[in-house]
Amino acid sequence: MWGKSTRFGIRLVMVIGLSAGTMFAQGKNPYPDAVTDMLIHQETPMAPLPVNTVFSDPDFGSLMVRATDETTNFHNPGTYLRTAARGSANEFSADASKFYVIGSGGWEYAFGFNPSTMAISSLPGAKPGQGLALPLRIGSAFSFVDPDFIYGTTNSAPLTITGYRFSTATSTPVIDTTTCGTQPPLMQSKGHNVVSDDDITLSTDDNRIVISEGGKASGKHMFVIVYDKKLGCRWYNTQTGQIGGQWGATGTASINPNYVIRHTAISGDGKYVKIGVNQFGFYLWDVQTLNITSCPVHGGLLCSGYGIMGREHYVNAAGTIDQINTLIRPLDNLSDFTQLVYPLPTPHHFGQEKHFVWTLGNFDDTQPACASDYNYEGETDIDAPYDGEIFCIETDGQASTVWRFAHNRAVWVDPYFNTQPLGNMSNDGRYFLFTSGWDGQLGNDRSGKPRSDIWILRLD
Repeated sequence: MWGKSTRFGIRLVMVIGLSAGTMFAQGKNPYPDAVTDMLIHQETPMAPLPVNTVFSDPDFGSLMVRATDETTNFHNPGTYLRTAARGSANEFSADASKFYVIGSGGWEYAFGFNPSTMAISSLPGAKPGQGLALPLRIGSAFSFVDPDFIYGTTNSAPLTITGYRFSTATSTPVIDTTTCGTQPPLMQSKGHNVVSDDDITLSTDDNRIVISEGGKASGKHMFVIVYDKKLGCRWYNTQTGQIGGQWGATGTASINPNYVIRHTAISGDGKYVKIGVNQFGFYLWDVQTLNITSCPVHGGLLCSGYGIMGREHYVNAAGTIDQINTLIRPLDNLSDFTQLVYPLPTPHHFGQEKHFVWTLGNFDDTQPACASDYNYEGETDIDAPYDGEIFCIETDGQASTVWRFAHNRAVWVDPYFNTQPLGNMSNDGRYFLFTSGWDGQLGNDRSGKPRSDIWILRLD
């Protein structure tokens, strides 16, 4: 026992099942205890353990803890829990002492976390054994500099970016984006129900915040709003190509493809915004300027997959030769990409979708980028290295290392988004938060939808 708090009594369970090939770490920083071979590791059958039970993955040895169960979403009991499902979301506080999860019905719950013991606890203001229901819409972002603060939007003011302080349980408006001077003006009134996508991301100093807005639902927005705490607002209308605001160049974007936004994310240095577009890829806006760069899925730039921005670079799966083929490229030259994994495994395989995350506590983009993957047709066979795993890839250019930590035990059930093992990462690069249905063993909720819960993996 490492301690106990009503429902959150933490236990340590060592799951036996490590093969001789996985018992020995390779000794390479920053994860010296991780497996780094290129062998196929089959998944050992395992039942899901109770919440707050620390256990070791039976195939790779990494420690893990279950963070939620069927009682966690007390507003909608028995339903699924998931992550924010965006690698750019910041679901851990700056000191990793808090994290949040998303529950069915649009609830966001925050918990305490002890990085030393991996114990999960209730925060002040929550009932014992429960998460703190945040007064924010789903898609919030913890501050990178203040562990007591989180940014989000509210149901009553979805076009206002709001900050919530845990120690005082108070919410404070940060910026009302209807005052940013967009053309045409943002508004919310009867018959014109304009909202935001709640996809808030931050630069590493918290000085710049980006969000997409202007439509009536997710995937229908046309405004990228960038708020700089010193300079004010800046905006880009993706349907008209017009760019304006209180700083930077104003006028028409360098290319004007007329599109709506899937999600936005800002780079760690605050200089670029990635604008995701369904069935295309993404555009990259050099925020100070009118320059828009196209990065399509199809074509020579190899911009496929669910990639991630760091401070000044972008990492994504190439979508060619092999499923683990991963590229890194500078944001100021998207065509200058470099292969990170070499040599590639043979024979080559495809079938696994990868979702990347990268800590923005990484000020020079040399820390590993991490990913979870799953079969995009819902198959469970493990036919190649890294299938169904959580792993990290070396990005410093010194060598090509893939650190392997655990099987994520997620089986994609179309069309249920929560069955994908989408992850998020603590700022120190030590903890990985992910969604899993644990090989379907969590069952279905009362409406027949598959349940999923949240696990936290320690990266050693």
